Amino acid sequence: MFKRVMLVAASALALAACASGSDYAARPVAGAAAAPFLGSATPLVTTAAPAGEWWRLYRDPVLDGLVADALAANTDVRLATARLQRARALLRESRAAREPQIGVSAGAQAGRSPQAIAAGQGGTDLQLDAGLSVAYEVDFAGRIGRSVEAARGDAAAAAFDADAVRVLVVADTTRAYADAASAAERIAVAERIVALLDRSLTLTERRRVVGLATGLDTARIAALRDQRRAEVPLLEAERTAALLRLATLTGRVPRELPAIAAARVSALDLQQPIPVGDGAGLLARRPDVRAAERRLAAATARIGVATADLYPRITLGGSAGGSGTSLTNLFNPVSWLVGPLLNWTVNRSAARARVAVAEADTQAALAQFDGSVLTALQETETALSAYQRAQERRTALAAAQGQAEAVVRRVRALQREGQISSLELLDAERTFADAEAALADSDARIASAQIDLFRALGGNWAR
Repeated sequence: MFKRVMLVAASALALAACASGSDYAARPVAGAAAAPFLGSATPLVTTAAPAGEWWRLYRDPVLDGLVADALAANTDVRLATARLQRARALLRESRAAREPQIGVSAGAQAGRSPQAIAAGQGGTDLQLDAGLSVAYEVDFAGRIGRSVEAARGDAAAAAFDADAVRVLVVADTTRAYADAASAAERIAVAERIVALLDRSLTLTERRRVVGLATGLDTARIAALRDQRRAEVPLLEAERTAALLRLATLTGRVPRELPAIAAARVSALDLQQPIPVGDGAGLLARRPDVRAAERRLAAATARIGVATADLYPRITLGGSAGGSGTSLTNLFNPVSWLVGPLLNWTVNRSAARARVAVAEADTQAALAQFDGSVLTALQETETALSAYQRAQERRTALAAAQGQAEAVVRRVRALQREGQISSLELLDAERTFADAEAALADSDARIASAQIDLFRALGGNWAR
């Protein structure tokens, strides 16, 4: 009977090697996904590999320092780092299952037996016990190996999650800095427009005094000036909000943000094409895609963990110990046991259900990975298109601003000569003010579009 049981166990173990799940194989990148981007056919970008520390392309030392502060002190980065440390600790725990499990026990008891009490015997009996046990699980079915493989995938995914957080924090920090600078530029433009309208109002008032203009003319220009002046507080509020975001992103309370962070008064300006690479490089670089791929690998390994539960576990172990009334006779004699332990769960339906659960989780992880690939490509193409259109818009607005400025100069000269009415001057002033404000707004939009593109490209954290 014993031989028959051992034969069945040996047959099961022989099958376990091919029944503990399949090895994970990385999915190849489709040719269409690896191709150059649709939006890369423009002089605004190049197909060179993107720079890792992309914010340095702006050549702004203040921005460089703020990004360094954010990477060191941002609370989201600290949270992601803690989660990474936890995942790595779980990996070490999984690897520890490959090591022998050693147990040491010791105890002492003092008392009197009922027989001694009944016989009226005095004194106290002392009993000492000590033992040592060693157990080692033989990983025939690959359960431990697959568990380590799954934990390794989880740890790698946590590392890429931390990189994704860094990409987001760097982009948000750069955006907050850019928003503050762009708001300062727009405030300067608004104040310059108010000053120009003040001058026009003064000239029109002089003409009214000598009968060349009416009170209605001065009222109209004054209304336009006040309208433009009312925009300044809103822009100042935007700038303050951006600086407050910048303080939080860099791990500071608002009053601790250095004054130099608010010193820039012009929009971020990039004087070179942006390197964007291609689809293959994007998918190999994006942290969210790489994290999804590692989670797929971990889920695949867990199929093997669940499958291994269909087969018996064998543990090799031994123990030794002694018992005595003192340290001198504690190990005289020594008792010992050595032998294997076979543990086989009878409820195989539950084990098969766990295998089905693991397979379903793997299909879900595969769908998430495919979705992350599509999202990465979509976000990058969208950002490329938005950046190109923002540049085209700025070119048109710059031309319109130049024409509006030339018109307003000509109209002012004609108005001084009395050849046109104040209403025509008002229309020219309004058109010029709108063109100036739109051009400043376009500079802010371009900076934002650049940051969106850099964020979509994913950065490069050298993993």
